[in-house]
Amino acid sequence: MKLNVVLQQARDLLRTRHLAYSTEKAYLGWIERYAAWLKSHPDQGGPASIEAFLTHLAVEEHVSASTQNQAFSALLFLYRDVLKQDPGAIHAVRAKRGVRAPIALTHAEALRLINALRGDYQLLAQLMYGSGLRLMEALRLRVKDVNLARLQITVRDGKGDKDRFTILSPSLVESLRAKLAERRALHRRDLAAGLGEAYLPDALARKYPNAPREFGWQFVFASPRLTTDPRDGKTRRHHILPTNVQRQIKRAAHTLGLDARAPIGPRTLRHSFATRLVEKKVPIHEIKELMGHASIETTMIYLHAVEHSGHTIISPLDT
Repeated sequence: MKLNVVLQQARDLLRTRHLAYSTEKAYLGWIERYAAWLKSHPDQGGPASIEAFLTHLAVEEHVSASTQNQAFSALLFLYRDVLKQDPGAIHAVRAKRGVRAPIALTHAEALRLINALRGDYQLLAQLMYGSGLRLMEALRLRVKDVNLARLQITVRDGKGDKDRFTILSPSLVESLRAKLAERRALHRRDLAAGLGEAYLPDALARKYPNAPREFGWQFVFASPRLTTDPRDGKTRRHHILPTNVQRQIKRAAHTLGLDARAPIGPRTLRHSFATRLVEKKVPIHEIKELMGHASIETTMIYLHAVEHSGHTIISPLDT
């Protein structure tokens, strides 16, 4: 079967399953990369070649465990769902999953970084540090999920396809109220132009056909530009690009000299949120719920980081 036919079948099936566009691009990318590898290895072929390709990624390309796992999932999808072949058991050399200590800023450093940002970028940084949001959770925040009265944010479809509640700082209420007023005005202009429809997963769009044009379903942090969705050809106002936020935060951190010991990005603000709560003696199970962790062991990393930060242990040089 020709590669372009396989790719089109894979694309159609991925869209039928309503997977995220980023997942679609990643899976199609791995299928193309796998096909190119097969061309340079004519001795390989069939489902057994998955094992050889995954071993190649780990041994020769030294990819991370998460990257190899993504490739594995994409190729299983290719064989099982597109080609309708059983790949059998896969015994590839697995990339090692390292345990990384979270990089966190002190409270003073986090505030310096936030104050160096402007506009939506500053408000996004405040939400990541003040509420523990992941970057994409902040960007995908919809108007209806910001509860200023209850000082609560609802995170929809977080990691693991889970919803959760997290805290909202009272200091952000006025900024968010102004942001929502600005967003409503923009939405009204879009509606007047015959637009104003937000992206919703197909299942939700079918269940609530009027929802895409309602204000509550609009992204809080809307892009200044309208874009055409490659999946259905509709013109919509999506959220701000994550790469723009990453660039702004990294630039500000570099200007302030905060990246001298480690790279600083949006994830650093989320790590700093959890670390700050540990320092404030918030119970670890409550931090787990706010962070949206599946396992308490993941949250415990922050507890260990604070315990071994050097604040309580006396150096031999000082005894």
